[in-house]
Amino acid sequence: MIKENLNDLRAFVVVARERSFTRAAAQLGLSRSALSHAMLALETRLGVRLLTRTTRSVSTTEAGARLLHTLAPRLDEISQELESLSDLRARPAGTVRITAHDHAIVTALWPRLLPVLRENPDVNIEFSVDYAFTDIAAGRFDAGVRVGDRVDKDMVAVRIAPDLRMAVAGSPEYLSGRPVPLAPQDLTKHRCVNLRLPTHGGLYAWDFEKDGQVLNARVGGQVIFNNTFLMLQAALDGMGLAYVPYDLVRPHIAAGRLVPVLEDWWPVFPGYHLYYASRRHVSPALALVIEALRYRAPL
Repeated sequence: MIKENLNDLRAFVVVARERSFTRAAAQLGLSRSALSHAMLALETRLGVRLLTRTTRSVSTTEAGARLLHTLAPRLDEISQELESLSDLRARPAGTVRITAHDHAIVTALWPRLLPVLRENPDVNIEFSVDYAFTDIAAGRFDAGVRVGDRVDKDMVAVRIAPDLRMAVAGSPEYLSGRPVPLAPQDLTKHRCVNLRLPTHGGLYAWDFEKDGQVLNARVGGQVIFNNTFLMLQAALDGMGLAYVPYDLVRPHIAAGRLVPVLEDWWPVFPGYHLYYASRRHVSPALALVIEALRYRAPL
């Protein structure tokens, strides 16, 4: 296979189009002599004559015309693509892939990224719902979201939401005639809506905290989900107690559709953080997303 110098091929196209070594040399920033020698060397390597030279003009041979016809459009495409890449450095464009918890997408990401999408039609965002702490490099994601700022040393974490409070609640129908749990240990006497963890396939143990005491409770029930909003719906439908973010149950508690339990044990976790590779070039589109999501505590 012949491996050719792209600069020499580009120079050939300019000479063939201009039909002049002088004009072509001026465009390319070369001396006429250097350009002529480059074309002779190209013809020698290819083993075919490409240009017919006279004292007044330059024209292509049959082989040269064929090469020009094939090569010129492809070089033009390369130039256009390089120009488009230069544009990407100057303006937000392209796709940003984010892996996140469904609750994080609904409450933190989507409300703030929707205006970004409307204002930047060249920016695309792909969301992937995942409860695991995803390896964004392996998954070819630009960023991920997790609770807290503990990430690998080659990652940067940016807070995008306030602290997250978890809650336990059940419907009045479910709690009717049942003892209200006063401590996490009492949950063994109740049906609970479980969450299946994706990493090892186990069920999530509910975390609790009170006066510095930390407890984990493993619960049982009839239904298991891997989706926060379905867990909430199961609680609303009377299938047991659910352990979900407080902001989701708050309107239902206010409306009387759910009853809070174990309120003094509800834990508070650091809020959602966006994480991305610190050593990776941050594209204008990703930089725009990061800035739009960055959490600013109310004054």
